[in-house]
Amino acid sequence: MQKTNIHMITVLLAAGFILASCRDTGLSIPDRTTESTVVQAETETAPVSFWVATDTHYLDKDLQDGGAAFQAYVNGGDGKILPYSDELMEALVYDAEQKKPEFLILSGDLTNNGESSSHKKLAEKLKRVEEAGTDVYVIPGNHDLNNPWARSFKVDKQIVAEHITPEDFTGMYADFGYTEALSRDKDSLSYLVNAAPGLYLLMIDSSQYANNESYGFPQTDGRILPSTLSWMDDCAKLAAGKHASIITVMHHNLLSHTSMSVAGFKLNNSQETMKTLRRNNLNLVLSGHIHMQDIACDPKSGNDGTAGSGESPVYDIATSAFAVNPHQYGAMTFDPVTRAITYHSTSVDVEGWSKANGITDPNLLNFRAYAESVFADQSYNKAMARLKESTFSEREKQSMAEVMAKLNVNYFAGTASDALDEIKAMPGYKLWMGMDGAFMSGYIQSMAADKSLSNVSLKMSLTKP
Repeated sequence: MQKTNIHMITVLLAAGFILASCRDTGLSIPDRTTESTVVQAETETAPVSFWVATDTHYLDKDLQDGGAAFQAYVNGGDGKILPYSDELMEALVYDAEQKKPEFLILSGDLTNNGESSSHKKLAEKLKRVEEAGTDVYVIPGNHDLNNPWARSFKVDKQIVAEHITPEDFTGMYADFGYTEALSRDKDSLSYLVNAAPGLYLLMIDSSQYANNESYGFPQTDGRILPSTLSWMDDCAKLAAGKHASIITVMHHNLLSHTSMSVAGFKLNNSQETMKTLRRNNLNLVLSGHIHMQDIACDPKSGNDGTAGSGESPVYDIATSAFAVNPHQYGAMTFDPVTRAITYHSTSVDVEGWSKANGITDPNLLNFRAYAESVFADQSYNKAMARLKESTFSEREKQSMAEVMAKLNVNYFAGTASDALDEIKAMPGYKLWMGMDGAFMSGYIQSMAADKSLSNVSLKMSLTKP
């Protein structure tokens, strides 16, 4: 039974009970059949609110003691605010309880490095989200399964922790998509689910984890198996038979979200996947993996936001990593009548959760400012480390690092275009532009590239399968 129908069935059963009671007393009552039909019709045509979050990288608090080993790991990382991993997820649960979206999508890299206890604790939190009335649907990312990098941290040591298998995953997250699936792919952890009236989610497992243990590290790049692509055709036919729209969800990116030549983010077989999507009139993908907030379109959009050629646009929304500043998710709506979709990035309300729960930690009570400061400082320090052996003066290095810090904060939030004029006027920007061929200058240029399509909001319509 679909979770989205439970409320309606409850309404109908309650109405039936009232009718039976009234008949027993011999009272005259109005016919409720028409009323129930109206309620059902309104439910099936009302716009649906839902969220998508990705790269939560949740780390069980019991796996770290805040000691030297953990601090070194965090400081050498990629901006994930792991010391407050548990609090972040609690704030997401709180947001869901307060705002009550119809469902929540988590598109992979659920845990830091696939630790068994992290998966277990996260599943417990997701159960609370469902108990509050929001359905949850998950798929794994490249960090989640067969990961030999699973670790706990004690004093000055990293200790190998238990990790999970694909079989473990479908057991732990059975209630978050797998038991409700209309169809499951036999060769991956992909599934199709009816998330709302007129809307199916095609949840695609794009990660490669079969060889992680023999490699000694988690494989980062992604692909969709040929057999899974064929299964996607079948899913589209199933949805078409029900006149339902489809949103495709995967961890890896369908399209490029940076002008830099970097491997491992876009699907290895993105062209074949695009052919499958276009063949089935599927025009929206929700992804993550790259950690920054970016919306891409194929064909690339023009200045008016429309497609740049005769082909209909296919959008890939890469929501930024929930574990990384500004710790946001995508708040979305779907109109089953018009098939219109809206998306807008929204920061999780850590401050609201903190106040509601009597938290006294000043970092949590002022989390937005704190998290941005931490991320900016990390960006600044990494830039200074890169420039250490350069011939720039100390003041020049500092001015360049200031540019990196400000640009990185905005780039990961998807708001770089809003700050470009200010950033390009900073003294350090010109110094970066003078470093032809250097990785960091190329990175700066990619972040500062002009883009007409918004990275934080989108309005579009789903095509019919």
